[in-house]
Amino acid sequence: MTVGILAYGSLISDPGQEIKDARIATKKDIKTPFNVEYARSSGMREGAPTLVPVEEGVSVNAQIFVLNVDETEAANRLYRREIHKVGSGREYEPKESPGKNTVVVKCVRNFEGIDTVLYTKIAATIDPLTPENLARLAIESTKEQTDGKDGITYLMDAKRHGIKTRLSPEYEQEILRQLGVEKLKDALAAARSA
Repeated sequence: MTVGILAYGSLISDPGQEIKDARIATKKDIKTPFNVEYARSSGMREGAPTLVPVEEGVSVNAQIFVLNVDETEAANRLYRREIHKVGSGREYEPKESPGKNTVVVKCVRNFEGIDTVLYTKIAATIDPLTPENLARLAIESTKEQTDGKDGITYLMDAKRHGIKTRLSPEYEQEILRQLGVEKLKDALAAARSA
């Protein structure tokens, strides 16, 4: 039985050592089987907008990391990566009624030739979900983050992997407008020096 992890955000570039160690193949050029948007303000990223599954989003470019571990171990590794406890040995325990800060590991069966594909579902927390609000959160996140965990870097990384949501073009333009620059890399420098 083949097991994979669906990556459609920062997981693509930063899967964490445990997932890297178990990865035996990467399936590229696929689309998420659900809609996604920059709809979560991440506490680990100083409030930066991050991609999460939402009804009002769109299917986006993704990858599947095929692993050499079983479904339970894949879920544990994905969970530890999402809670920033890689290497801790913590195990994923499904919750009956997850809260807004709960990481839920979901599964799609027989997807893109893989028997079991796992992904995380974390609650959307940005309201209102507008380009102006996303840009504000991304810019504010750069003031505290200097290690690439800010919202502007997250958006640039997603763009580099061909991820385009319903709001991402307007979100990017709003960052540029608010900072008075023409490119995201310039926006990052401008936000950090503000």
